[in-house]
Amino acid sequence: MSMSEIAKQNEGSENSNSLLERMMQWENSGEYKKLQEQLTFNQYYKIVEKNPDVARTAYQRMYDMIVSHGVEEIKEGNEEMRIYKFFEDSFGDGIDAIFGIDRHLSKLVDLFKAAAEGYGVEKRVLLLHGPVGSSKSTIARLLKRGLEAYSRTDEGMLYTFGWKSNGFEGRELAEDCPMHEDPLHLLPRELRQELRQELLKDEKGRYPLSVEGSLCPSCRFEFKDRRGKHSGSIGKVLEDVVVRRLILSEEDRIGIGTFQPKDEKNQDSTELTGDINYRKIAEIGSDSDPRAFNFDGELNIANRGMVELIEVLKLDVAFLYELLGASQEHVIKPKKFPHVFVDEVLLAHTNEPEYKKLQNNEFMEALRDRTVKIDIPYVTVLSDEVKIYEKYYGKDRVRGKHIAPHVLEMASMWSILTRLEEPKDGNLSLLQKLKLYDGRTIPGFTDDHVREFRETAKREGMDGISPRYIQDKISNAAVAHSNEKCINPFMVLTELKEGLKHHSLITSDDQRKHFGELISVVEEEYENIVKNEVQRAIAADEDALSRLCGNYVDNIRAYTQKEKVRNKFTGQLENPDEKLMRSIEDKIEIPEGRKDDFRQQIMNFIGARALDGKTFDFRSNERLMKALELKLFEDQKDSIKLSSLVSGVVDRETQGKIDIVKARMIRDYGYCESCAPNILQYVASIFARGDSKK
Repeated sequence: MSMSEIAKQNEGSENSNSLLERMMQWENSGEYKKLQEQLTFNQYYKIVEKNPDVARTAYQRMYDMIVSHGVEEIKEGNEEMRIYKFFEDSFGDGIDAIFGIDRHLSKLVDLFKAAAEGYGVEKRVLLLHGPVGSSKSTIARLLKRGLEAYSRTDEGMLYTFGWKSNGFEGRELAEDCPMHEDPLHLLPRELRQELRQELLKDEKGRYPLSVEGSLCPSCRFEFKDRRGKHSGSIGKVLEDVVVRRLILSEEDRIGIGTFQPKDEKNQDSTELTGDINYRKIAEIGSDSDPRAFNFDGELNIANRGMVELIEVLKLDVAFLYELLGASQEHVIKPKKFPHVFVDEVLLAHTNEPEYKKLQNNEFMEALRDRTVKIDIPYVTVLSDEVKIYEKYYGKDRVRGKHIAPHVLEMASMWSILTRLEEPKDGNLSLLQKLKLYDGRTIPGFTDDHVREFRETAKREGMDGISPRYIQDKISNAAVAHSNEKCINPFMVLTELKEGLKHHSLITSDDQRKHFGELISVVEEEYENIVKNEVQRAIAADEDALSRLCGNYVDNIRAYTQKEKVRNKFTGQLENPDEKLMRSIEDKIEIPEGRKDDFRQQIMNFIGARALDGKTFDFRSNERLMKALELKLFEDQKDSIKLSSLVSGVVDRETQGKIDIVKARMIRDYGYCESCAPNILQYVASIFARGDSKK
């Protein structure tokens, strides 16, 4: 039971404000006691007999942890893909959620699954490879936190052991194994094999029981010492063992290790495999006695869990040799001791320049052979890129300042454009390619085309602008315009463009010029978006749209059936109003030669809805709705006199109509009292420029 659950139970009681009492209740709860439970070796053995999954390998536990959060199977075109809910970070309030690279995450989980099944991947270093800021560290952080949380659950429980000893005031204490080993390592190898065969016969657990490995030097010394005291009786030695729940924790350095390279001249392999405790040498008299050694290197403490190797390829060549045994043989070599067994996930990450060094280094052939590379590119789907920034600049994150509509969308659009390769199809622009990747439809292109674009553009997402740069410039815009109530897209786009002059990762003037030109593409797209929003706000009279739609449908029905239309005012039968029909169809660029096809499509659409028992209205068909809105906007814009905003001369009647449009912009599109008038004035100036050109 969590502290919050206890607080809810106590809500309204006199003691609900006592933090100390709530803490005591939590400590007395069944959940807390389970995490602190201590067992004898025989009790643990019975647990393993009943549920061998408590003795899973590190890779098996990692894969099961990810799957425990749920898996969704989706279809992308003709391809099936698995979405692992774990990477949505539901257990961490979504702050580390990863978007837009599901295909690559699926490949990573496939490797975990292969390693869990013992297909050979468990003897490799998994290397996340990608550009800076592509979420490599976030993936590692998620996996570490996931393992920590999983080890606290009944499904993910695991155990280690310690040795009984007399402690302070005669109380019995237990000195834990420094490498958090599985208690089964205490069994002689002959008995382990017998146990394994017995459990295989009963087919218990998700995996065949693995009982590989031997005791660490410290526990081996303790085992031999106690066996001598007990006249060689292994049973008596096992009575000295205390088995405990093992809760993985990076902070406590239990089962989760993180290694980051330091200065090349000061690298020391003892950071990975432990070091001699020189203070204890004076007491014990030997530097090869395990009691005088600290088994606290990152590869030691990560046993049973995972070690993250940050920018691993920046390590000295000799230093990397420590990883060869840890991956292939599952052993490490501490100073002055024989090989020590380890069972842990080796997850490294690096950027592309460092990986190229590895490829070109003939002395690192052994490491290359033991490495599995997983590409982690930048996001190339617009809606997913927007989600990244919503985590930091959403309504709940930014206080006292309004982030205007499309700020995050336009910044995301530019960042993705910098990552995409130019389409080889001359009929497709880079912006259109971005929209296709985002699931939008463009005439003449299908899902097969999108899949072909992705397959041929192998480097897409491996270059371009990092999300960190976008975050920095959004923050700069907020600070630079501290007196403004709103941050609009132009403020951010200006920051993005100005920052290119000093961007350290832009390697050439041509690239800088190209990125600057893409800013102009985004500005033009933004102009089209806000024009459309204002047009919709002006034409948001649903009664008028419904009447216009009814009139249009009556006319095309008569046209397609070669009938006449009855005039509602005169009662006379007349030919269908071709001028009305074409004035609507022209708004969505239906050519004269295709008008019959379009009208028949609308009639077929209406008929299909009727067969399904559904009512047709102007909202039912997105393309028709857009045409009706544009038609109504054209009919009403002169009466609203939006252009008067440019001159600044607005009469009372016109101001009233403009206020209605402003209210719709706030209600329907997320603008505020500050930015809604600004956007109306901006769009009015666009229309004024268009009118002057005419």
